[in-house]
Amino acid sequence: MQQVANFNRKHLLHTVRKYGNQPYRIGLLHGGPGASGEMKPVAERLSDDYGILELLQTKKSVNGQIEELHQQLTSTADLPVILIGHSWGAWLGFLFTNRYPKLVSKLILIGAGSFVNKYNSDLMTVRLDRLNHADKNEAQGLIQKINSGDTDIEALKRFGELMTIADSYDYQPVENETIDLDMDIFQSVWQEASKLRDSNDLINLSDKITCPVVAIHGDYDTHPIEGVEKPLSERLPDFKMIRLEKCGHTPWKERFAQKEFYEKLRKEL
Repeated sequence: MQQVANFNRKHLLHTVRKYGNQPYRIGLLHGGPGASGEMKPVAERLSDDYGILELLQTKKSVNGQIEELHQQLTSTADLPVILIGHSWGAWLGFLFTNRYPKLVSKLILIGAGSFVNKYNSDLMTVRLDRLNHADKNEAQGLIQKINSGDTDIEALKRFGELMTIADSYDYQPVENETIDLDMDIFQSVWQEASKLRDSNDLINLSDKITCPVVAIHGDYDTHPIEGVEKPLSERLPDFKMIRLEKCGHTPWKERFAQKEFYEKLRKEL
């Protein structure tokens, strides 16, 4: 038992980053899946006024990540928390809130993917059409590699760079950013998560979510805003959509939208 307790403590030390001071009532969930460290700039920016937990997910299944998040929050947070998730992290927050509704006071979804598959059919087409000819050809080759499983972390990083170009209105890099991409997590978790959407199991989880849910979405995000706003507004009792102009998938990396993003986000905390 002592060995298990020591392992859990070490795991928490490596997967929960604390910013600011107690109480820690705000948790940040990164995208990817497997893009640990992505939310660090947001954590640092908000920590001037709030206690923030940056929660890094290491498990290679959807259920594993939900339960890992449960362990992280029940061990380190001042419950209930406001969960803020970006991209895949928005879905993870949604899944977690369905399973543990009493632990979440508000859910904020940033750049979430469509919750119903019919809105998502043209996502990659839109992305590729935004790239120049050379980048488009390179991206198509990387997609084939990723889909076949014959790829590595450098290929995934390069694909992420190309998708960032496509997903951004006016990209502004973040200084000293360190994102640790994990290819195994990406492939295993995303394959499972996409099936949840395809089967409508994802949107059906709305039924147990009663806390306020706020979506923040850029009008230039390749993930269609209708795929978030329409299904969630129809199913959730307390839902609000905040649209950001001249903004792509990652608002804190957008030259024009960054300031408004933080202003809108702070008003929801």
